[in-house]
Amino acid sequence: MTSPHPEDSGKEGSQTRLGRGLLTVSGLTFISRILGLIRDMVIASMFALGTFTDAFFVAFKIPNVLRRLTAEGAFTQAFVPEFNFLRKKEGEVAAAALRDQACAWLALGLSGIVLLGVIVAPVLVLVLAPGFAETTGKQAAATDMLRIVFPYLLLISLTAFGGALLNSFGRFAAFAFAPALLNICMIGAALWLAPLLTQPVYALALGVVAGGFAQMLVVFFGLQRIGQMPKAVRPKLAPGVRRILLRTGQGTLGVAAAQLSIAISLVFASFLEEGSVSWLYFADRLMELPAGMIGAALATVALPTLARCSAAEDQAGFTAALDWGMRTAMFLAVPAAVALALLAEPLCATLFQRGEFSAADTDETAKAVIAYAVGVPALASVRLLAAGFTSRLDVMTPVKISIVALIAAVGLYAALTPHLAHAGLALAVSISASLNAVLLLIIHIRRASYRPQPGWLGVLLRIAIACLVMGLVLRIYADKSQWTLASEFDRIWRLALTISAGAASYFLVLRLSGVRLAQIFEFRAKDSSR
Repeated sequence: MTSPHPEDSGKEGSQTRLGRGLLTVSGLTFISRILGLIRDMVIASMFALGTFTDAFFVAFKIPNVLRRLTAEGAFTQAFVPEFNFLRKKEGEVAAAALRDQACAWLALGLSGIVLLGVIVAPVLVLVLAPGFAETTGKQAAATDMLRIVFPYLLLISLTAFGGALLNSFGRFAAFAFAPALLNICMIGAALWLAPLLTQPVYALALGVVAGGFAQMLVVFFGLQRIGQMPKAVRPKLAPGVRRILLRTGQGTLGVAAAQLSIAISLVFASFLEEGSVSWLYFADRLMELPAGMIGAALATVALPTLARCSAAEDQAGFTAALDWGMRTAMFLAVPAAVALALLAEPLCATLFQRGEFSAADTDETAKAVIAYAVGVPALASVRLLAAGFTSRLDVMTPVKISIVALIAAVGLYAALTPHLAHAGLALAVSISASLNAVLLLIIHIRRASYRPQPGWLGVLLRIAIACLVMGLVLRIYADKSQWTLASEFDRIWRLALTISAGAASYFLVLRLSGVRLAQIFEFRAKDSSR
C-alpha cells in the first residue's frame, strides 16, 4: 500500500500536510469528545432520566439542528470556496472585504432568527415534540429551556464562521478545541449551579449559553492573532455575497433535509416510553465519538484543499485528496463501528450507570448504540463526500441526495419504530445515512470527479481481516462478566483492558498485512504552480 502525494495548488506556495492537519483536528476533537463523555456521565449520574432530561435534550437539539442550516452547514460550505477563489484570483484585500460582508450578513440574519425563535418557542416544542403534551409540565419545561438556549444558535454559528476562516489559513487548532469549552461549562453548571436551583436541569441550559460565549471568544482570538478578525461593516449585496447567499439557499435545502430527518425522529420519539429521548441522546453521543470525530475532522481538513484544487482545475490533486479522505475514513470508522456494536453494553454500563442512571437505562441505551453503530462508516464519510461537491461549487447534488435519504428515513421511522421502539429510530438513521453515502460516491465516480486510486480491494480486505480478529478479541474479553451487575471499578478496568486489546489486535493485524499507521494518515500536497 502506498500513500498518495498529489499536488495541491495554493497561492501560499507552501507544502500542506493534510495528515498533520487531520491529526491536529482529530486529536483536539478527541479531547473534546472525552470531555463530552465526562459531561454526559455527570448528567447521567445527577439527573433522573425522564420528564426534565427529555425536555432539556429536545430544547438543546433544536438550536443544534438549526446551526447546521447556518454557518456550520450551508453557509460555510458556500463561503469557503468563494473565499479561496477570491484570494487566488483577486488577492487578500478583496477576500477580506468578502469576509467582512459575509460575517455582517450572517450576524444580522441569525439575530433575527434567535429573536423569532424565543417568541415562537412554544410552537416549536409543540411541533417537534407533540407527545410531551401528554405528560404534565414536560412541554412547559422544554419551552422554558428552549428560550434559554436559543441564543446559542447565534454564538455557535459565528464560532463556526470564524473556524472556517481559520481552517482556510491552515489554522485548525482553535476551532477544533472550541467544543471542549462547551463541555467544560456544562460540567461546571451541573456540578456547581444545579444544586442552587429549584429545578436543577435548568442549569444545563445556562451552561450551554456560557459555553457558546467561550467558544466564540477562543475562535475570534485565533482570528485576531492572524489578522483575520472580521470588521463591523454595513451589509451590502456585493457580487461575492450574492453568490454565497444563492448557494447557501440551495445548500440549505440539502442540509435541511438531513436536519428535518432529525426533527421528525424527535416527533416519533416524543410518543415513545418515558426516557426514550434520553436513551437516544446518550446513544447518539457514543456514536458521535467515532463518527463525528472522524467525519468532522476529515471534512474540516480536506475542504480548503479540495476548494483550492477545484479553483486551480487540479483534477489529480482533487481526486487524490478525496481518495485519501475515504481511505482514512474506512481505516478508522469500520473498526470503530464493530467495536461500538460489540461493546455497547459495557460502554453504557461503565460510562453512565451510576447515580440516577439504572441498569435498565443501560440496557435500553445499548440497544440504540448497536443500531447507530451500523451507520458509523457512512456517517463518517457523508460530510467528506458532500464537501467534494460543494468545493466544486455544486451544491444541488448533495441536496437531491439528502432529499432521497430523508424520504427513506421517514419511511424507515414508520416501519421500524413499532417493532424496535427507540432503537428503530437509531437504525433508520444508520440505513438512511448509508444510502446517502453510497449515492454520493456513485455520482462522484460516474462524473469522473473522483476516480478511486489503485489498491482499494486490498485496503478493504485488510480492514475486514483486522476487524474479524479484533471482533474475536473483543468478544472474549467482553463476555467475561455481566457488566450491569459488576462494580464500578471492575467495569472500568475491564473496559480499559478490552478496548486496549481490541485496538492492539486491529493495528497489529494491519501491520502484519503491510499497513503502517503513518500510511493511514500521511498525505502531502505541493504547490503545483512551482
